Amino acid sequence: MGIEIRVEGLRKSFGRQVIWEDVTFTIPAGEISALLGPSGTGKSVFLKNLIGLLRPDRGHVYVGDGDVPRLRENELYEMRRRFGVLFQDGALFGSMNVYDNIAFPLREHTRKGEGEIRRIVQEKMEMVGLTGAEGKLPGEISGGMRKRAGLARALVLDPEIILADEPDSGLDPVRTAYLNQLFVDLNCELGATFLIVTHDIGTARVLPDNLGLLFRRGLVMFGPREMVLSSTHPAVNQFFNARRQGPIGMAEEKDQSQIDDEGAYQAMPAPIPPQLMPSDGRVRPSMRRPGEWLRRHQVKPPPGSFIDDEGRNWMTEWDELVAERRRPR
Repeated sequence: MGIEIRVEGLRKSFGRQVIWEDVTFTIPAGEISALLGPSGTGKSVFLKNLIGLLRPDRGHVYVGDGDVPRLRENELYEMRRRFGVLFQDGALFGSMNVYDNIAFPLREHTRKGEGEIRRIVQEKMEMVGLTGAEGKLPGEISGGMRKRAGLARALVLDPEIILADEPDSGLDPVRTAYLNQLFVDLNCELGATFLIVTHDIGTARVLPDNLGLLFRRGLVMFGPREMVLSSTHPAVNQFFNARRQGPIGMAEEKDQSQIDDEGAYQAMPAPIPPQLMPSDGRVRPSMRRPGEWLRRHQVKPPPGSFIDDEGRNWMTEWDELVAERRRPR
């Protein structure tokens, strides 16, 4: 099962350049969370701080009982075994075939025999849909297959936390949709805590249970998907609806004069789409009933929310949809 990550008062800078400061939030155990933000806001740097590849200027990262920035080297080594990391480009060894790439962590970090390693590797390859590609080199497979091979390698040590850095970069929309469904299915099956860093708004709107936005050297907002997607906060509204009007500019943030020139532009958030469900129709433990957060906080959903491609309203037809998906096929 997944474990909770608590981040308290985190600050990171490189020389005089402050990346972010006073970042505080909790990544819930066993849920899928996504972290977004304009380019250059330190999303990948944040992941490196979580696993101790970089150390913050100050603050805490609690993973279980350990505070990552204060762990000794041997303790840090053991703590990292609780993580599985999918790097942005897959980070496969070009001279090794897919099988050996996936087996690498087992050979490096365990004393398992080759028979047991083969069983585990084949199990993870089946999970990510790579059965039959064992003997191929990374250069002989597509970008999407390399991502899935990197994901299989991240899973072989049965991690409690899975970090994915821009998993959809370089993928076409169809492969991105397949990868998103795979994340949902794996979370349902493994119960691990997922944190996904992405630029893809389509992914962010349908995949995670929780969303966060980094901007202006800090965390603007983090919370349940419906809370963030219904927010009228200027930066959140602009980013998650991909609009030009707002405090985010082409390079960095706009200055106040630019914002003033735009006037008091305030657009309604876009409709909130239904959240992805596992392929087998199960409801994940962390998946909330559509509209639940909005009802509880008396927030009116944007018009057209929770309507799927078949025209069904998931807020009013949820019980029927769940029953339909659970029927044998």
